[in-house]
Amino acid sequence: MTRSVCVLIAAMGGEGGGVLADWLIDAATQKGLPVQSTSVPGVAQRTGATTYYVEIYPVPRTELGGREPVLSLTPTPGGLDLVAASELVEAGRAIQTGYVGRLRTVLCASTHREFAVSEKSAMSDGRYDSTRVLQAAHAMAKQSVLFDMRVLAQRNGTVINTVLFGAMARSGQLPFDRAACEDAIRRSGKAVEASLRGFAAGYEWTPGADAPVLAKDPGQMPTSARLEALPEAIRSVVAAGVAHTADFQDARYAKLYLDRVEHVLKLERAAGDPQFPVTRETSRYLALWMAFEDVIRVADLKSRRERIDHVRQEVGAKAGEPVQMTEFLKPGLDEICSVLPPRLSAWARRRLAPRAHALQKGIHLRSHTVLGFMTLVALRSLRPLRRRMSRFLAEQELIERWLCVVRDTLARDPELAHEIALAGNLVKGYGETSERGHRNLMAILEDVERTMATQSTDFATVGRVRKARKAALEDPEGRALASALGLPPPQPVAQPIRFVRRRPAG
Repeated sequence: MTRSVCVLIAAMGGEGGGVLADWLIDAATQKGLPVQSTSVPGVAQRTGATTYYVEIYPVPRTELGGREPVLSLTPTPGGLDLVAASELVEAGRAIQTGYVGRLRTVLCASTHREFAVSEKSAMSDGRYDSTRVLQAAHAMAKQSVLFDMRVLAQRNGTVINTVLFGAMARSGQLPFDRAACEDAIRRSGKAVEASLRGFAAGYEWTPGADAPVLAKDPGQMPTSARLEALPEAIRSVVAAGVAHTADFQDARYAKLYLDRVEHVLKLERAAGDPQFPVTRETSRYLALWMAFEDVIRVADLKSRRERIDHVRQEVGAKAGEPVQMTEFLKPGLDEICSVLPPRLSAWARRRLAPRAHALQKGIHLRSHTVLGFMTLVALRSLRPLRRRMSRFLAEQELIERWLCVVRDTLARDPELAHEIALAGNLVKGYGETSERGHRNLMAILEDVERTMATQSTDFATVGRVRKARKAALEDPEGRALASALGLPPPQPVAQPIRFVRRRPAG
């Protein structure tokens, strides 16, 4: 008994899933095979996910004697011959739904990740463990074809759907050959040459062909006698921190970073741990904290050549082809006052605090124009003045307080010092996220300082700090942290409600 070939395609917005389905339909139609397709748009968890179901009867109509097969409009779990996914978690969703069956289904999927909003917004590392999907793919599918299709698509100047189509054709599950697939691409008449290159890359893929090409830039990582004198266990992390802080401000600022790291290292050498875990984590989060995000840093990053080149690559712009870019900015009172000297900043906060919400308006800056780009250049040119600004001075004061507690506890309890060093991860982001991180870290430091002033530290203290640190990362409202430290729960933050009158049309 001949059965239909059932194909399910899971793709996200902008990846050409609909075009891929059209290629399958066209190839089947040209071969005279009965074919039917449906699509189901999904919730926009990232950029919008859509599944396309294509069912093909592998017998030409000329051999059916006027009969027509009845094709289904929806996929059946376990009844699919081929499942194709343009991203790893989309493949995982297909596996979880039961569409991938061990007796019948071949799974073709790209192993790259497009992170969900929940992963990006997590206060700690919120990334989903990709190895779980890979293990499930090998365990649940009859055969799995998994490689980084995005790398091959970018390398061939095309969209990922072309590489995925090539992998699907190679699987042998489609009722037509490679030539029929390539002819379908040609008949579409859109970006034919690039699409054929991507198709060939997917069809001819071999292990290692999708390995990313690493840029060789030996001058990117700084070297000096001070760095070479550091222990091997921490040298690469500290070198990256030196490069990061120098890029943020200047060489003198990088020297300050290295001075701070060496101070902690000197104390940890006495502890005798050859891996220097406290210094390693301190140097990691110290570099990130010292290179805090302010309006100067944002303008600097947005106006760099490599960022512009990256955007052009993402949208597939050709050489000489204009690209319009709009930066969405929403500076608030804190961002405005952060670039002012301390006294002027305090005066502005007192005067403007009652109208802080009204001042926070969105700005659409067209950075592809001369005026828009020069605005970014003007903001980044304030970098030499950063040391006199209120935000810079406030950050340095808090950094020194954190480092002081790390150094004090290191002499008494290296394990506790390690936990406090890890707590530096609480400070990140900008705006309300940055304020919350500072507030949470200060609460932990104050608790440790009280404990050290009244008693000697012990294992319970280490566990208390670890629990508080994890609570602060899991609960942005701060209630879990307050419970861990035995503090009263924070009061709900008032959020103003704005009523906007609808303007009449016309």
